[in-house]
Amino acid sequence: MLLIGDYLPNMVVQTTQGMKKIPEDYKGSWLILFSHLGDFTPVCTTEFVSFAKNMETFERLNTKLLGLSVDQVQPHIKWIEWIKDSLEQPILFPIIADSLGRVASELGMVRPDKPTSVVRATFIIDPTGKIRMILYYPAEVGRNMEEIIRALVALQVADDNEVAVPANWPYNELIGDQVIIPPPTTVQEAEKVASMYSHYDWWFAYKPLE
Repeated sequence: MLLIGDYLPNMVVQTTQGMKKIPEDYKGSWLILFSHLGDFTPVCTTEFVSFAKNMETFERLNTKLLGLSVDQVQPHIKWIEWIKDSLEQPILFPIIADSLGRVASELGMVRPDKPTSVVRATFIIDPTGKIRMILYYPAEVGRNMEEIIRALVALQVADDNEVAVPANWPYNELIGDQVIIPPPTTVQEAEKVASMYSHYDWWFAYKPLE
């Protein structure tokens, strides 16, 4: 089972937009790889519509979307046609057709008690192919798109500024939209941090995002 910090394994996959090499085809971009339980299922349909409606936001964040389920490519195509015709929402991102479950098994998305079904998983992968975040939702609860976008932005902010972000950022109850300075590892650094930044203590210092 893949963990945060692991690199996405190299795979060639069939999608609704042709063959893709992952993560190679997505190098230089962030990638959200998400699995759904099956085509023509109501919760998954609402999720796909939500992902599609937020495409412009993801594009601004240099992020690609890639869906996956253990259905064949033809049901995928029919399903996204239905979404476009019935819900007036085009699905412009590709969907992996993993009918043998090979990709889902490699990514740890297969339920042990239901080998023909995948869990509702979301992987946020950085431009180097490293897995930075993994979210799992139960079958009866759809994903929270605002949280996925918030987490993606927070990861990018943390990387770009070498900081950490607090709970509920940018609306944290203690420091609002400010960011956290990495805790010092020497006495000298502790003294410097305490003199340079706002802080509750030397190990909890913070600053405005520049």
